[in-house]
Amino acid sequence: MENILADLSPVQQEAVKHIDGPSLIIAGAGSGKTRVLTYKIAHLLMNNVSPKSILALTFTNKAANEMRERITRVAGKQANRLWMGTFHSIFARILRTEAEAIGFTSNFTIYDTTDSLSIIRSIIKEMNLNDKVYKDKEVYGRISMAKNYLMTPAAYTSNVQLTNEDMQLHRPKVSGIYQRYVMKCRNANAMDFDDLLLYTNILFRDHPDILNKYQRGFKYILVDEYQDTNVAQYLIVKRLAELSNNITVVGDDAQSIYSFRGARIENILNFRRDYPNYAEYKLEQNYRSTQTIVNAANSLIAKNKKQLKKTCFSEGAKGEKIDVIKAFTDQEEGQLVASAIVDIVYGRQVNYSDIAIFYRTNAQSRIFEDALRRRNIPYRIYGGISFYQRAEIKDALAYMRLAVNPQDDESLKRIINYPARGIGNTTMDKIQTYAADNTLSLWESINRLSSIYIGVKDATARKIIEFKELIESFIMQVHTENAYTFALNVIKQSGIMTELKANKTPEGISRIDNIEELLNGIKEYTKSPERREEGVMITEYLQNVSLITDLDKDSPKDGNRVILMTVHSAKGLEFDYVYVAGMEEGLFPGSNSIQSEHSLEEERRLFYVALTRAAVKATVSFAQTRYRWGSLTSSVPSRFLRDIDEEYLSSSVASDILRANSDLIHRNQTNAPNNIRRLKPINPEKTNVPEKTVDTSGIFPGAEVEHARFGRGRVEELELEGNDVRAKIKFYNAGAKTLILRFANLTVIKPD
Repeated sequence: MENILADLSPVQQEAVKHIDGPSLIIAGAGSGKTRVLTYKIAHLLMNNVSPKSILALTFTNKAANEMRERITRVAGKQANRLWMGTFHSIFARILRTEAEAIGFTSNFTIYDTTDSLSIIRSIIKEMNLNDKVYKDKEVYGRISMAKNYLMTPAAYTSNVQLTNEDMQLHRPKVSGIYQRYVMKCRNANAMDFDDLLLYTNILFRDHPDILNKYQRGFKYILVDEYQDTNVAQYLIVKRLAELSNNITVVGDDAQSIYSFRGARIENILNFRRDYPNYAEYKLEQNYRSTQTIVNAANSLIAKNKKQLKKTCFSEGAKGEKIDVIKAFTDQEEGQLVASAIVDIVYGRQVNYSDIAIFYRTNAQSRIFEDALRRRNIPYRIYGGISFYQRAEIKDALAYMRLAVNPQDDESLKRIINYPARGIGNTTMDKIQTYAADNTLSLWESINRLSSIYIGVKDATARKIIEFKELIESFIMQVHTENAYTFALNVIKQSGIMTELKANKTPEGISRIDNIEELLNGIKEYTKSPERREEGVMITEYLQNVSLITDLDKDSPKDGNRVILMTVHSAKGLEFDYVYVAGMEEGLFPGSNSIQSEHSLEEERRLFYVALTRAAVKATVSFAQTRYRWGSLTSSVPSRFLRDIDEEYLSSSVASDILRANSDLIHRNQTNAPNNIRRLKPINPEKTNVPEKTVDTSGIFPGAEVEHARFGRGRVEELELEGNDVRAKIKFYNAGAKTLILRFANLTVIKPD
């Protein structure tokens, strides 16, 4: 072990060797926190601590798996017996063991967001509510927020502030929807993601004997990314650590960017108060980025008041200063970034996959996609639809889930008529009405079909019975066949494969490929080192799949392509070259975020995360004008650019534009809307130019345009004067002209 510790810095060694009592490891960006956590667990194992007494909590399955692999290399196969995984997977494991104590059975289904939204839509329909007012995603978000703050439907209903907010939004029935939602989940023997945290808290609160069992079992608790924990996670960890007091948390308050998911930066800020006899270790050396990037990020985050003080440093190369790209329009911003990427790739012989473009909102990707396509630059949008959210995958998994838990109404509704077997919506409405009237699950209602009258025709009844018998055949296989054999049988016998093979289109072939990949994944899962193939049942696999979240992404470097993503998606990743786009007031920081200091500081932390993803060079860009809701608006550069010490910014543009907007921002630090001027929209005039598209929103330097009098020309420069945009255009026949765009009636000539 001493040889292994020799690979660590002195402060990393001290953090690893600290065993007894609470410890706070403040880990700056790129400081090797995963390495420290890994070695600390290995150190415990090599000091004869039982792996079953170590609880290690992470936020992604990927992080847990990587740590387990590293620990195995250092400490051997005993790493497979660790209680290591995501909060949700560990708590689901506990809840399955203790399910009866809270009124569930151990085979409960875990609903994903799609399932939850489906239930909420059905409740809104049952209650005859206006779905334009009671929007499913907004209602679901409200319920999720309540659960993260451990509020049951009764607590929600009695909370005056929440019910008043609902009244003001003309949604007084949200508490009623919440109550029905909980009831439907219970009837279906199902929990959603938030329930895994809520019910674990309820379990430990109401059953001190069970809590004590786990307190005695977990002698050492380690938590990764502690700054991202919410109230529910914080309380569970605090309860579990009360007996041993051996808790280690690792995190960086400067990277707390998930408050919209319920994360509370206060959890890490208050660790010293919660555990007065704590030891503190600061991992301040950045092993990823150049000195310039680290220093620039330090100067930025220093402007935040709520933080654990640390001074990050790099002993790497000094590196280049941060470039600032100033564009007149958002379209030009895309073009300039694309041109810069071409220069980097060909000038420095780097791969496209070493380059990433970050933006604040998903909507910004379109401009960069267009610009990259025009330059034939390959790219990939990171963070698209999850493999497990594809329709054919959800269909296959629904069959398997229903076999494991026949009470799962959402799975039954999804596949009772897939592939089509003549059980339509009218029949389903009758079955659901009967189930609701008799407080039964849909499966229980179907099982009573022969002895009760639902109101369906004999031919339809026979089809329902055939479906029931099919599912019963799968139920019999759940505990007799291993996961892969069971899944293969379901896909063949259900008719899914026959249905997909009938579709000869490229989309149909792609769906078959996805089903094949699902089966490959199940086979791979059964062959994991810590599992024996013949011992893995479908129940275990389904639990693993249901706990995959949007944080568990594949590697972004899939092929040699530029990566496009939101800054939130970029956390935990790194690239040699990073472009952070849209650095404008009202966009980054967003207009809603600048109304409070708390939100503004989180936006600044988000920009800090963006900068510290870059290893070699970071570039920021902004546009002076941008289309919003169909109108051209003018913007000022983000205040965050001013927060970076000027010595770390390379472009002369930096000092000019930062001084230009300094007084404006200081005039009202929390009122960004005053910094945005609306310009009159540019109304294109259609001309009789055959086979060309009129699109004046595409006017930027370099664009080819046509004027009714002067003919064709190329835009050389755009400038803002008052509320008018002036374009300097070199016409091929009429020479150079300066025109006011809103009067010029220009037609953009798109390449054939």
